[in-house]
Amino acid sequence: MGERMNKKIVLADDHAIVRNGVRAVLEKLGKNMEIVAEISNGKDLVEYAQKHGADVDVYVVDISMPVLNGIEAVERIVKRNPEAKVVMLSMYDDRVSVEKSLKAGAKGFIVKVSTADEIVDAIEEVAAGRFYLCSKVSKYIVQGFLGKTSSRKRDVTGLTPKEKEVLQLIAEGYSSKQIAKSFNLSLNTIHVHRNNIMKKLGIHKQAELVRYAIKEGIAQL
Repeated sequence: MGERMNKKIVLADDHAIVRNGVRAVLEKLGKNMEIVAEISNGKDLVEYAQKHGADVDVYVVDISMPVLNGIEAVERIVKRNPEAKVVMLSMYDDRVSVEKSLKAGAKGFIVKVSTADEIVDAIEEVAAGRFYLCSKVSKYIVQGFLGKTSSRKRDVTGLTPKEKEVLQLIAEGYSSKQIAKSFNLSLNTIHVHRNNIMKKLGIHKQAELVRYAIKEGIAQL
């Protein structure tokens, strides 16, 4: 009986064309799959999960989203609900993106050029409680997790979740005034966050901050 019930899918991607594409694939090939929500940024995704997470079988989440990126969003969702099942969707097949996605709690990773069958297989496998990496990134099972030393070193910077959010917006070109408005905080508070970020990272120029954020997967431009 349970097998025949629709799997409830939440699709989070800031590009409507990608959401439409995934929806078309699932409508054609996905057996008993239903997209119950389409979301365009990480902040809204976290809020949706807090309210409706008990009714979601699988989240399909884009890494690169505005306001809050997919990795940060997934980390918050899984921290609140360790049973949450996530397939990460990305334009990129680099090792850092795969490692950070799985560390955040995603159980699957597919790139946007994956075949239709791979997208369906990923959702099926993750819904069943298993892991799934598409063919383009499966090599990182061996390469990426035998030696975690480098990724651990990157994480000892001690940035708070709020500082990571601020860093993402800095890297995406937002001004301090725009960031303050986005978080409903004072301009002075944003300056404090910016100074703390630079101090913790040992970085003193905006261009270097942007490069760091992109390299570490906090922002992808």
